[in-house]
Amino acid sequence: MSNISTNLKYLRKKKGLTQQQFADALAIKRASVGAYEEDRAEPKYDLLKKIADFFELTMDELIDQVIDEHWKPTARGNAANLRVLSITVDQHDNENIELVPVKASAGYMNGYGDPEYVRELPRFSLPMFNQGTYRAFEIKGDSMLPLPTGSIIIAEYVENWTDVKVGQTYVIVSKSDGIVYKRIGQKFKEEKGLRLVSDNKSYEPYWVESADVLEVWKAKAFISTELPEPNPEPSLEALSSMMAQMQKTINAVADKK
Repeated sequence: MSNISTNLKYLRKKKGLTQQQFADALAIKRASVGAYEEDRAEPKYDLLKKIADFFELTMDELIDQVIDEHWKPTARGNAANLRVLSITVDQHDNENIELVPVKASAGYMNGYGDPEYVRELPRFSLPMFNQGTYRAFEIKGDSMLPLPTGSIIIAEYVENWTDVKVGQTYVIVSKSDGIVYKRIGQKFKEEKGLRLVSDNKSYEPYWVESADVLEVWKAKAFISTELPEPNPEPSLEALSSMMAQMQKTINAVADKK
């Protein structure tokens, strides 16, 4: 049995809101608020998410925990930097995959936590990504070659940033860099943040501070309109260079004996 009704009533009163004021804030009817607080009805998923966002809670906290004057938020590592995620769902209450094109990346920095903004993003679904929360980001530049600019990264939401794994790729949303697709070079450190590495070695690794990080998404797949080219046969010049390097290595080993 959920605690939505009692939690909602307590949280609304704690904010000093009447049922009508709360209803106006969420763009719903006052009668609906009364029904939820009296446990005569429960909000649907997208509204429940919006309520959790309004009170800066997770869905699990709003539904499962008893929130009263003795309640304390669950520790979530770097919880001070986390926000409740805004999502959209289809008519069957299945989560969509929202697409953030390059041209929308600047607006996403301000609107990523706004349900109204997220609702305006293009969205789609894929059968292999029907469990979890996913978002798609269009990338630009050549820092992550061989993925070409314009590729779309489909990524899964990471709530606890200490779960990131070294050597794997993520979409990092930060105040300083915006939206970037990088490989993790070092485990998350509260005092330093994340060390990000480009697959294109022309770009130097760098740190993004914890306070700068807004969202972390684990890359799961990509979409590209550029199909891979077959590997070319090595040229005679390349083969000669390889042979010369091998001979040099052999000579160095022989000299040490």
